[in-house]
Amino acid sequence: MSASELSGNPLTLEQWRQVEGLTRSLDLMQVRWLSGYFAGLDAGLRMPQPQPASFAAARALTILYGTETGNAAELAQTLAAAVTDKGLTCTLHDMADYKVRQLGQEQDLLIIVSTYGEGDPPQPATGFFEFAEGRKAPKLEGVRFAVLALGDSTYEYYCQAGKRLDQRFEELGAERLAARVDCDVDYEEPAKTWIAATVGMLVAEVATNRAPSVPLVGPVTGAPVATYDKRTPFPAAIIENIAIVGRGSTKETRHIEFSLAGSGLTYEPGDALGIATPNDPAVVAELLEALGLAPEADLEIKGNHCTLGEALTHRFEITAATPRFLDYWTLVSDVTLLKQLHEEDRVGERSVFLRTHHLIDIVRRFPVRDIMPQGFVSALRPLQPRLYSLASSLSAAPDEAHLTVAPLRYTLHGAARSGVASGLLADRADVDTVLPVYIQSNQHFRLPTTDAPILMIGAGTGVAPYRAFLQDREAKAISGKSWLFFGERNFRTDFLYQSEWQDWLKDGRLSRMDVAFSRDRADKVYVQHRMKAQSRDVFAWLEEGAHVYVCGDAANLAPDVHEALIDIVAHEARTGRESAEDYVRSLQADHRYQRDVY
Repeated sequence: MSASELSGNPLTLEQWRQVEGLTRSLDLMQVRWLSGYFAGLDAGLRMPQPQPASFAAARALTILYGTETGNAAELAQTLAAAVTDKGLTCTLHDMADYKVRQLGQEQDLLIIVSTYGEGDPPQPATGFFEFAEGRKAPKLEGVRFAVLALGDSTYEYYCQAGKRLDQRFEELGAERLAARVDCDVDYEEPAKTWIAATVGMLVAEVATNRAPSVPLVGPVTGAPVATYDKRTPFPAAIIENIAIVGRGSTKETRHIEFSLAGSGLTYEPGDALGIATPNDPAVVAELLEALGLAPEADLEIKGNHCTLGEALTHRFEITAATPRFLDYWTLVSDVTLLKQLHEEDRVGERSVFLRTHHLIDIVRRFPVRDIMPQGFVSALRPLQPRLYSLASSLSAAPDEAHLTVAPLRYTLHGAARSGVASGLLADRADVDTVLPVYIQSNQHFRLPTTDAPILMIGAGTGVAPYRAFLQDREAKAISGKSWLFFGERNFRTDFLYQSEWQDWLKDGRLSRMDVAFSRDRADKVYVQHRMKAQSRDVFAWLEEGAHVYVCGDAANLAPDVHEALIDIVAHEARTGRESAEDYVRSLQADHRYQRDVY
């Protein structure tokens, strides 16, 4: 019996071959899971056939993207290039810069948008979402659209931003060009398929209507293509790795410097360094032991052979559990509890279970004998690089990239755990250790091009980009005013880069600094409290045209600072909350309020 027959779902020939090739080493349950998984992918990516008779040829095509880390922007540029390569017309817009009043005038819209945290849109796209989902949104009869949604399946509201726009555009009367496609963190392949299918549909439609090819209209620009990027990272050596907290600190924070000499990589203050870190060998060994598998077991991944040990070390995520893995382990273990987590009314429980169990915890709690290596890795997702805000300016530190890293450490099920990248950087990466790196541009966290005042608000490692900001202004002799609000636990041990801030204060490069050390007093004080204490001056700076930056914790710092800004504006402008919110929204729309939160 074939894998396709086992699943009862139609597979493409290529997918059938992939599953059929594995059946020699998989048990019946695993084959069913794989065939169903591929069939699900096929169903999610299947595009409806165009209906050219109901539409005129040469319809205007607009590509919109909403991004937090740059992945959606990169895909949008790839999509635009694919469109123009076929001689079609398109315009490309970041949702942060898009003139929302134009929405009702669009004809065909292709949308690529990521989801931030628990279902939120990317911060730069907030204004677009508020307009599209608000009462001022226009009717969209005659508009056609398709959505590519990026997300992380470990979150309960997976790809929610894309789902919201997909539903809202339907409510406004728009017609789908294609079904929405939701992509996990390993988005490259499904995104590539979506782009090819969507562009192919548009090309076929134009050909059917005999519409003439036209040159590109509108800007389709991006950063110059570097020799080294996410797909081909640069092997960078660590040249400094030191603790920057004092003895007795309750936190662990390190300053780490990489050499970029010979890479040709460039970056701007506000950008991030991506690090393609391997998994901890100890975690790999524990997982192999729990599975009863040998590291030398042979695998075939995308036509290439490697050992299971190599794959678990360098190719796949092996810590956080995902819905994909839970589906697989439920099938191979046949455990009632896991089956119950798939019931529709158990969504919340399933989300909690995934957050509180790593792969090793599930494997140990619900052991399965005779697991086949190929089947196991088919349930894992690719290992993703980790991003860190750069704490340096190339103008001040040529050929170097500096990071401020606080290793993630916690206990789960009685065992000590650490972050994949931060644990490596803190525990196993010495000077001269070489790691693959690349630059992740962040166009939504940029210094002003003028000498406008800047308000920098951050806590903990969130201070990193502000060090880069002042290094850059110092190197370029930019004399604009600057004000730092910095928060940490204790003044004596946790004042990160204290001597540098004090030097900049002395020479006037840093105009003002307010600090909040929450554990130095009984009543905890945070940066938002310091902002409110300086309410009059903060508002005066805003009125002078200051740019506001927030970097740090997304769950607490970012919303608390946002509320503080609204309160400050309402108090100092003597206006109501709604007007204060409009004021803050205008700062965002003018790119004068930017956040880099995580």
